[in-house]
Amino acid sequence: MAALNIAFEPPVNATAATASLSRPVDLVFLAAAAQGDKEREIEALKAYSRQARACLLDLVSQHPATIAGAAARLKGAAGQIGAQRVIDAAEALERDGASAANLAVVSAAIVEAENFILKLCR
Repeated sequence: MAALNIAFEPPVNATAATASLSRPVDLVFLAAAAQGDKEREIEALKAYSRQARACLLDLVSQHPATIAGAAARLKGAAGQIGAQRVIDAAEALERDGASAANLAVVSAAIVEAENFILKLCR
């Protein structure tokens, strides 16, 4: 009987926080920030999407100041929804400069978050 109980118990090391952080958008953080209001969550996701698209256009600029400003705005927008991969990529872009590799990582993180948001809003 004890084996049957053990088979259906959740793993001890699995937590909601770990699962949430593995996603492009931290849904636990987003729900807490919106205080459980689904319309506020959707509005925050839409605002992030608008800001990310605008920043992506600025990132292709050749001016270091424009790129640094876009990376800072992107970090702020991603921080509102808990998009940790986007935050990390934008920080690396600010810190290390606009190399092709850094721009590719930022772009991929933005696209991943955008795709996740589109699936949520369907």
